[in-house]
Amino acid sequence: MGATLEIRNLHVSINGTPILKGVNLTINQGETHALMGPNGSGKSTLAYALMGHPAYTVDAGQVIFDGEEVLEMEADERSRLGLFLAFQYPVAVPGVSVANFLRSAINARRKSQNPEDQGISIPQFRKLLTQKMDLLGIDHKFAGRYLNEGFSGGEKKRNEILQLATLEPRVAILDETDSGLDIDALRIVADGVNKLKGPDLGILVITHYKRMLDYLQPQHIHLMMDGRIVESGGPELAEEVELAGYKPFFEKHGVEATEE
Repeated sequence: MGATLEIRNLHVSINGTPILKGVNLTINQGETHALMGPNGSGKSTLAYALMGHPAYTVDAGQVIFDGEEVLEMEADERSRLGLFLAFQYPVAVPGVSVANFLRSAINARRKSQNPEDQGISIPQFRKLLTQKMDLLGIDHKFAGRYLNEGFSGGEKKRNEILQLATLEPRVAILDETDSGLDIDALRIVADGVNKLKGPDLGILVITHYKRMLDYLQPQHIHLMMDGRIVESGGPELAEEVELAGYKPFFEKHGVEATEE
């Protein structure tokens, strides 16, 4: 049986302002979930809180991953446990190549599991990285470029997917990976995610747009409003949002409308 990420009655605030007001969600390895909702509903706050961003204060609730409580863990500990976050706005790191960054991340994880581990050898790493880049259709020259420096929006997002492929987490959170992408770049990124889907990877994709879901075809759709998941269902829920927008859901659940 695979790992399970359980979010139980999670309350999160920023500078004393409540953002998440009791989120409940369970994601199993092998499942693909989508979280939709208007701006200001708390979607990205959930992503950052799950990964331990220091600006977000957890006021109540639990996050259990593979039987372990992760809220007391540092961000790197959560990553080594098998959680992964693809950022909406990846940061550039001048002077650090994509390849060196990924090799360092792999070695950090290996050393946490076995302090005597000497790390992945350069030939082994080159073989692994080449395999992942070929799988995702990424030019090998990409590995020598500085991390996100001078990257287009599409290249930044593809680099996030390359990290996902190389680090092989058990649950990945994709925070509006479709944001700012034209239709061709979106298709390329979604195709990369689809190649990584399988029984060993659980996915939570956070998005405004149904077009991302058309490519990824998640089994589970969740609708977030005012810091809570107000409705869950299958693909038909995304269809409803696409056709009618969020307004009927605001009215249905008695939620004050926020910016869409």
